[in-house]
Amino acid sequence: MSGDVIVVGGGVIGLTTAIVLAESGRGVQLWTRDAADSTTSAVAGALWWPYRIEPKERVGDWSLASLRVYEKLAANPAESGVRLVPGIQAGERLSALGPWAAQVQGLRAARADELPEGYTAGLWARIPLIDMPVHLGWLRRRLESAGGTLHTRAIGSFAEAADRARVVVNCTGLGARELAADDQLLPVRGQLVLVENPGIEEWFTAVDHASAETTYFFPQPGRLILGGTAEEGDWRLAPDPATAEEIMARCARIRPEIAGARILGHRAGLRPARAAGVRIEAEPLPGGGLLIHNYGHGGAGVTVAWGCAEAAAALAGQALGSPASGRRTGSM
Repeated sequence: MSGDVIVVGGGVIGLTTAIVLAESGRGVQLWTRDAADSTTSAVAGALWWPYRIEPKERVGDWSLASLRVYEKLAANPAESGVRLVPGIQAGERLSALGPWAAQVQGLRAARADELPEGYTAGLWARIPLIDMPVHLGWLRRRLESAGGTLHTRAIGSFAEAADRARVVVNCTGLGARELAADDQLLPVRGQLVLVENPGIEEWFTAVDHASAETTYFFPQPGRLILGGTAEEGDWRLAPDPATAEEIMARCARIRPEIAGARILGHRAGLRPARAAGVRIEAEPLPGGGLLIHNYGHGGAGVTVAWGCAEAAAALAGQALGSPASGRRTGSM
């Protein structure tokens, strides 16, 4: 074995986990089949909010840990891709949220004049909205500054990584369905439309829990992201033209100026949902190595990324002991 840790998977979960490990003094390689801009993370609308993720008893702590990181990163949005942006969660009530909500500064019930027609309840919040192409590049640079290395490499089994490191961390998202033989993993397909922003400065979301349709728009630099869908068990990656038209129409009912916005592109991605919720646990590998799982984050990978990275890194620390090189610190 030539190193401490190999993290497999190059999306936001893999990158943040690798950063936490590298900044604690570990020797870290990150192996990824796809470039960061080709992962599901790159497609995400990326509003911080615990959405479609279990188990609820742990999600709150993971989400808040990540929120604190993003709040610091928002001081330099051009570099990190993180901004604090106000908006409305239509149809949501504070009483329906977990204890974590009390620790989100400024989160409150929306006033009647802040709600679109047809909604009688909602929440106002100023929370992180993350420009994922920029943020993924920032994560990669932070990992490299901490001494981690990135390798474009697909694997057929975790044994390939276990031959080269004492600990292997599985951050492969839907790939864990085959690599970890986990049939609890299923895709939840999301489709987006990118348009020129007609002047919208606040985000909006409304989730229809009774259907696969959601309605949201997120103002990102140079574009407005419109969504969306939550189609369970759907593996299609090609955007559907009819779905795109429906997304545009739903968003335009909230903000009519969206109807005339010029379309810049279409995106589709597969959220890695898991029936039993996020899996963060360790298991032995043949030859004395350790495999740590960190996958199944559903629609909230960005929201819980740093909290889950710390949890996975803690398991690695138990196996590896204190790093000989001491702790490295990357700039926030």
